[in-house]
Amino acid sequence: MAAFVAATLAEDMGTGGDITSAAVIPAHAQLTAIMDSRDGAVLAGLPLAAAFFRALDPACTITLLAVDGDAVPAGTHVMRIAGNARALLTAERSALNTVQHLTGIATLTRAYVDAIAGTGATLLDTRKTLPGLRALEKYATRMGGATNHRLRLDDGVMIKDNHIAVAGGVEPAVRAAKAAGLTGVVVEVDRIDQIEPALAAGADRLLLDNMDVPTLKAAVALIAGRVPTEASGGVRLDTIRAIAQAGVTYISVGRMTQSAPASDIGLDFA
Repeated sequence: MAAFVAATLAEDMGTGGDITSAAVIPAHAQLTAIMDSRDGAVLAGLPLAAAFFRALDPACTITLLAVDGDAVPAGTHVMRIAGNARALLTAERSALNTVQHLTGIATLTRAYVDAIAGTGATLLDTRKTLPGLRALEKYATRMGGATNHRLRLDDGVMIKDNHIAVAGGVEPAVRAAKAAGLTGVVVEVDRIDQIEPALAAGADRLLLDNMDVPTLKAAVALIAGRVPTEASGGVRLDTIRAIAQAGVTYISVGRMTQSAPASDIGLDFA
């Protein structure tokens, strides 16, 4: 967190610092401000926002009025900050940008979680994240109620369609992974006829890619609980419940991190 805060502030301040605040605000002026959510939202990133303010004014006073993971209505005060005005105004944009982005992810994630409530399916995030922000964005999906999928390429084995094409088929690809001593092998299949070869080769989980609901149901029936199943590809809020009701174990959604709009969160003089 400290490295992210330092790099973000350095990017924003450049070599000359906040020349506007330095010119307009007396050096010892104090500021008390309220951070509020102008949207109904699921919060994420408040401790990180606080870290931006503390980085420039270690003596500032911060009171969290809500916690990450809270679902709050529009108009909710989420943080109170008091301290050196120049420092707090310099940190404002970096703090708000971060909490707006992460809260937007958490809010969209919660909508997906609510859409599959009661189906028994588990929502997963993906690696479709902004470079350098993956850990934070995946934290935000957890705040929204999702479960993290693999964090990095070395964090789990996933044989995708291009791996299969280069390896010469589903079965040789899976057998090669197993021969390398890898466990927890997830294999992407996009046709019913790939299921039995993948299972015969030792796949530990099947990713059912871009299948419509009738095909998903047929795939789940054929697999018959032999391994967990994951639906993926083009999942939207208006389709995810039907996908979950097909009987899959997991549903992975890239849109939560790839397409979430930022929440409207502001900082106002109190």
